[in-house]
Amino acid sequence: MTKTYRFTCIVCPLGCSIEVRIEDGKVLGVTGHTCPRGQEWAVEEATSPKRVVMSVVPVEGGALPTVSVKTAEPVPKELIPELMKFLTELKLEAPVEIEEVVAEWNGIKIVATRGA
Repeated sequence: MTKTYRFTCIVCPLGCSIEVRIEDGKVLGVTGHTCPRGQEWAVEEATSPKRVVMSVVPVEGGALPTVSVKTAEPVPKELIPELMKFLTELKLEAPVEIEEVVAEWNGIKIVATRGA
């Protein structure tokens, strides 16, 4: 059975309407893109979507009660709930510096985006 995914591309300001057709896990075709980057993004979004995850975690002894964090690389969408559970259990102690790696989860670094 062929499945068609429709996306508005976010790679550049053009916002192309891209369609990706997939059957049995294989890409049959991609239409609507004006550049190779858009085609590559749409295929990845249809076959293996990933996201950079941002959150806040508590910090003790800092000027503010929380510090914002993000993953250093995109995470597969299906793993985000598991990552969020990990982040809810994470507690930091001041000082925390911007861009400091504050934790690691499944080989993915969690980086502070604000100091505390």
